[in-house]
Amino acid sequence: MKFTNGYWLNRDEYIVNSPLEAFDAMVVEKDEDSYASDALRVYSAYHRINSRSDMLDVGATTMTVFSPAEDVIGVELKHFDRDDKNPLYELQNNNVTPAIEIAESVATLTSGDLQLAVSMHDKFNIDFNYKGKRITGSEYKAQASIDDLSGKQLGQVMHANTVTGAQNLGPQGSVTATDHFMREQLSLLPGTNVYGFGERFGAFVKNGQSIDTINMDGGTGSEQSYKSIPFYMTGKAGVYYGVFVNESQPTSFEVGSEVVDRVSFSTRGESLEYYVIAGDSPKAVISKYNKLTGGSVLPPEWTFGLWLSTSFTTDYSEETVMSFIDGMFERDIPVSVFHFDCFWMKGFEWSNMEWDKEQFPDPVGLLQRLHDKGLKVCVWINPYISQKSPLFKIGKEKGYFIKHTDGSVWQWDLWQPGNAVVDFTNPEARAWYQGLLKNLLDMGVDCFKTDFGERIPMHDAVFFNGGNPEGEHNYYTHRYNEAVFELLQQEKGEEEAVVFARSGTVGGQQYPVHWGGDNLSQFHSMADSLRGGLSLMSSGYTFWSHDIGGFEENASPSIYKRWTQFGLLSSHSRYHGNIEYRVPWLFDEEAVDVTRKFTQLKLDMMPYIYGQAKESVEAGIPLMRPMYLEFPEDQNTATLDRQYMLGSDVLVAPVMTEEGDVDYYLPAGKWEHILDGRVVEVTENGRWMTENYDFMSLPLWRKIG
Repeated sequence: MKFTNGYWLNRDEYIVNSPLEAFDAMVVEKDEDSYASDALRVYSAYHRINSRSDMLDVGATTMTVFSPAEDVIGVELKHFDRDDKNPLYELQNNNVTPAIEIAESVATLTSGDLQLAVSMHDKFNIDFNYKGKRITGSEYKAQASIDDLSGKQLGQVMHANTVTGAQNLGPQGSVTATDHFMREQLSLLPGTNVYGFGERFGAFVKNGQSIDTINMDGGTGSEQSYKSIPFYMTGKAGVYYGVFVNESQPTSFEVGSEVVDRVSFSTRGESLEYYVIAGDSPKAVISKYNKLTGGSVLPPEWTFGLWLSTSFTTDYSEETVMSFIDGMFERDIPVSVFHFDCFWMKGFEWSNMEWDKEQFPDPVGLLQRLHDKGLKVCVWINPYISQKSPLFKIGKEKGYFIKHTDGSVWQWDLWQPGNAVVDFTNPEARAWYQGLLKNLLDMGVDCFKTDFGERIPMHDAVFFNGGNPEGEHNYYTHRYNEAVFELLQQEKGEEEAVVFARSGTVGGQQYPVHWGGDNLSQFHSMADSLRGGLSLMSSGYTFWSHDIGGFEENASPSIYKRWTQFGLLSSHSRYHGNIEYRVPWLFDEEAVDVTRKFTQLKLDMMPYIYGQAKESVEAGIPLMRPMYLEFPEDQNTATLDRQYMLGSDVLVAPVMTEEGDVDYYLPAGKWEHILDGRVVEVTENGRWMTENYDFMSLPLWRKIG
């Protein structure tokens, strides 16, 4: 969100007040105000204090600085002390004791090797120093408390510093305050790249972009995101840092776009909280952020095998399902999980949590037959209840749904007619929903595809807990996936729980696995999907998947075979489509050979993959890694977004062309091609490769030594 008109002026519709001088500071003990540690509190006025008269008719920001972990510093900015009723992300507190010093000219808080220093009784300025070196900071007039004047054009000569002042200057009733925003701007060092913000499908390096962290169901080819994370990572030359904005409501980021050498972030309300996380490497920063937001959980080993789906709007019944499974086994293609998509339930009744008895007359028997073949079973669910579903009446009568402000059930016709949304802030609604799923687990279901969770009302919406709908919107996916995952842990055991989730937010890595949503059966969508995955892996998540073959449209044989290679060299691998089945023999016989080869290859690599998965969870880093994460000193890797490291030693460069041409980069070192046995010694400057591959191969290299 942009508030300025060029570098010097503000836009007419906003009154922007920035702290100009910190005039007082104090220490706040941890137990006194419920912060993660003892805190430094600084009061900063919106004009310079030269005399006692400057202490009148002026606003101020209260800044509280604290530390939940070493090398992590939290900053809370507050204008008016109001409860915005936003849900709070659950952050881990390591009970550190930061060093706090207050002197005449500067006040500091130091945690580990990271220090915040704020100037006192001088031009307002904040420096973040890591190991004695400035890595970022909030410069003069970067912070701001901003009033929105409802678009009233007051002219650039008007300098009222409050809404009240503007109202006094304008005709009566012409100026009203509709919104208030808090803003921070943190400087960028020259030559640094910015990564993260969750699963975003646009340019991998985020410099120059405007990003709003709001979960939306927009596919993989738009600026919208199923998994918006208010976190970014940047740095260079052995000094890296991340910034996590601890706001569940939508937050707007201007990444070197409004002010070209800063990242600006703002949110509606009277307060803003953010954390700076420093480290010696990108891995160190992402690890600290991952641990701060709950850490990762290791999925069971069987989830790393091949998942096969009914697809979405295709016709499927027990006969179809068994023909798929038998066909795969007859062709020597191992399958680990079979997934039933939406139409395991009757259409127009999603969700009723009951099998469609016309298509699946003996669901318990079917599940047992699948188990007898060594398969796990996943079924599709979502948190919406159609008005036609028998569950709607129960949920309405008991108050289990999100409501309008007039007390009626919040409904719309998108997706299913008269959809209502389960309100997971209501403990009874949560238990009711879990009970419906437990019935399925008792039948023999092993896990759930937790679809949707993005289209949650933000306006004219009332939640059971009285929370702010804007904050509950992004937080909804956390409550939804947490409820399902906890049930699986209770019923299946801690080490057997897994979901296949589309939406995500801060801390979502605690409820694996996530997949990339509705992509297209086109080569460019392979690239889009991978960019999204690598951005998510730069945002604290450890595991990620995508629909092999693309979700929308019919896949060509070449798309299917190339995507099969990519999918089976991802952390999790699932065939899924919309209008078309995804079994290989429907494409051509070579597709069968490709599927067989790469499924077996993944199984052969499983000791390495699962071992790396364990290490990744322990370290709080991704299994599928952007190249810059593994080779931060090699500047050639900084922008690479069509290849990745699978663990620490295996490089994968998916082929994304019809002809089999692929360009990729090998960093310095000794590499062995896993499929053809070639060994290449690459000099310290790295090597760009241009090659052509048939459908039985792709660039797949193992780092030696």
